[in-house]
Amino acid sequence: MGRDVPALVFTREDRRRYRSKMQECLDAFAQMLREARFESERPRVGLEIELNLVDDEAEPAMRNTDVLEAIADPAWSTELGRFNLEINVPPRRLTEGGPDDWESEIRAALNHAEQRAGSVGAHLITIGTLPTLQQEDVGEATLSENPRYRLLNDQVFAARGEDLLIEVDGVDRLRTYADTITPEAACTSTQFHLQVSPEEFAGYWNAAQAIAGVQVGLAANAPFLFGKELWHETRVPLFEQATDTRPQEIKVQGVRPRVWFGERWINSVFDLFEENLRYFPALLPLCDEQDPAETLDRGDIPELAELTLHNGTIYRWNRPVYAVTHEKPHVRVENRVLPAGPTVADTLANGAFYYGLTRALVEEERPVWSRMSFSAAEDNLHAAARHGIEARLYWPGMGEVPVPELVLRRLLPLAHRGLEHSGMDEAWREPLLGIIEQRCVTGRNGAVWQKEMFHHLVTSLHSGRHEALRRMTLLYIDYMHLNAPVHTWPVD
Repeated sequence: MGRDVPALVFTREDRRRYRSKMQECLDAFAQMLREARFESERPRVGLEIELNLVDDEAEPAMRNTDVLEAIADPAWSTELGRFNLEINVPPRRLTEGGPDDWESEIRAALNHAEQRAGSVGAHLITIGTLPTLQQEDVGEATLSENPRYRLLNDQVFAARGEDLLIEVDGVDRLRTYADTITPEAACTSTQFHLQVSPEEFAGYWNAAQAIAGVQVGLAANAPFLFGKELWHETRVPLFEQATDTRPQEIKVQGVRPRVWFGERWINSVFDLFEENLRYFPALLPLCDEQDPAETLDRGDIPELAELTLHNGTIYRWNRPVYAVTHEKPHVRVENRVLPAGPTVADTLANGAFYYGLTRALVEEERPVWSRMSFSAAEDNLHAAARHGIEARLYWPGMGEVPVPELVLRRLLPLAHRGLEHSGMDEAWREPLLGIIEQRCVTGRNGAVWQKEMFHHLVTSLHSGRHEALRRMTLLYIDYMHLNAPVHTWPVD
């Protein structure tokens, strides 16, 4: 959930002072790591879900301000586009409550929001990219009203000095230019948070990076954009391009992109925050009054406002997070690779797989990141985004194998072990990981269902592409509310 900022014009002095304050924050963070000041005894997990708004005909509804007022719950907030919302599900212990407790809580929140959205003529849909979204829906007029987004948009284009090129070659070919960052709003994701101790952070981050491609292959849910059939998870290349501050000449000089997989395995959480300062100029140079060194000296915990704001404008697929809760600091991994949806059941299955597998990989005697090149992990992410569950991914000891084979033979047993070690008994974890297993057995996820249903409707109804996408989206919403896992959805 992004931090709100006022509408401002930045000066050179603002940028100089911000750079200095970020270094002060980094120094304070290093001191806190040395002095072991972090909360780690009761680690928790968290979840954020981004959603799209549609009208009764499944067309984009630019109503997020009205819907937020109707929901009237601080857990909900705007996102970049007027057709977006986000819910921040309260964090919890992984094994808190019973097997159905978290699912019931999330479904109740979403059902309440859907009811309130309906009162102003809108509906919620959890999906990676909205199939009915058209290019004219992502112009300047569709930026959310929050000044943060306008300011971010202005800073991205000030850095670029030219329009954004968005180019994706899939079944169809998309090549277009954008004069705002609003195409990013087409990317709606699920974000899993995992609080860990600073000592364990590097292992969990490395593990999350290693399995990013597997996660995307299993859960791809974004095959359509602007009426074109592109990658199984088009959200990945779109997000990488829609916030790129680099003109072409800067790219070829090797300057890092702000949507970034990274370039190496890490040894400490400090590595990532240090890279942020070393490689990325500030987009939103807003200084806080708090002096982090003085705050530490008097025994209090600094917010590190400049460090965290800067971190929020660097879109790593697995992002480090520093936060202070109840006057105790903690660090966590924010896993950002997955699309939203299709159902709450699918979402929690994805979460169980992620949480269990990362723990098992961290506990292995010889970690996977010591046997796998970092570039192979990045290649896996893009192969999975392009081909989805049909992708072939590299894994140490197996070579290149299809996603279902890799998961069924190697990774699913590890996920079970990791959840067991976390205190989750078989009766709880089996239904969750059983959904992952059946996705692999059937070879069906959200992207596969969308593609099959689209082609079925085009053929059976002899309709145009947009009408087929619209009807497919209406059917998707119906099945989404039933909460049956997507691998069980019919195509007829």
